[in-house]
Amino acid sequence: MAQLLLRRRTPLPERLRARLRTGGAVPRAMLLTGAALTALFLLAALLGPLLAPHGYAQLQDGAGLFGSQQHPSGAHPLGTTIAGYDVLSRTVWGARTALEIILAALLLSVVPGTVLGLVSGYLGGRLDRSLVGLADALYAFPPLLLAIVMSIVISGGRSSLAGGLGAAACSVAVAFVPQYFRVVRAEVIRVKAEPFVDAARVIGTGTRRIMFRHVLRNSVRTLPLIFTINASEAILTLAGLGFLGFGIEPNSAAEWGYDLNRSVADVTSGLWWTAVPPGLAIVLTVLGTTLLGESLTDLADPRLRRRAAAAAPTTTDGGTDDD
Repeated sequence: MAQLLLRRRTPLPERLRARLRTGGAVPRAMLLTGAALTALFLLAALLGPLLAPHGYAQLQDGAGLFGSQQHPSGAHPLGTTIAGYDVLSRTVWGARTALEIILAALLLSVVPGTVLGLVSGYLGGRLDRSLVGLADALYAFPPLLLAIVMSIVISGGRSSLAGGLGAAACSVAVAFVPQYFRVVRAEVIRVKAEPFVDAARVIGTGTRRIMFRHVLRNSVRTLPLIFTINASEAILTLAGLGFLGFGIEPNSAAEWGYDLNRSVADVTSGLWWTAVPPGLAIVLTVLGTTLLGESLTDLADPRLRRRAAAAAPTTTDGGTDDD
């Protein structure tokens, strides 16, 4: 029992190092690939103004207009689009838009999902049954279809930066709230049966203090792992909106789905450079966040941790069995 408690309290960085030492080739490759791709995405999003050679809506510089559908060159490493935008700059700036939709979805889904899951799981009764039924009903709405409807309602189908991000964030949040609600509710039901919660009731601690001080803090440990996986779905929803023509206008922000939509006709004409960069950015970002989320979920699984610990050599005083 003591060994199991020690393993549960092991910090995440130590578990990551143990996973790299004892894990197989495939899990190790998944973790490293996911971390590298996610780091590259965050780097492009946070340092976009420094990495991009031009602005996302810039059409000219000191030498004049960039020109339409220019081939890759020293001035434009990935060429220009049919509208005359620099492809490399639009691709780099698109990472910032994707990160903004992920953060917006986080605020709009994690907070209500967590609070509703806490109240439902702790209080139970008719309220619990009603919230569970509502969460099940929300699963019937496809996120992309809901995003299209919200985009039309919010901005009439022609999205500004706020309108486009708002439509996509709201649709993704509505789809994610039931997931966080279910996870938190299940954890709350388990935690509220623990002896320390009963002890808090016996000494006269109020219900609100027990819920938020004792139960909630022990019920949300897996939420960051779930959000890491859901980040890929948020990116795909935003890209789907842009590809279908309900995305953000190019003079408001750079968005990969919109650029991919505008480059469809170029592919049939042999102009590959307008479609490949935004499409590759979507694929690599979704792949990176998915692999990272799956790897972190494996690290949080106690059965896999025990299996990895059993496969690792026993150490004493920093040495190995051979010492």
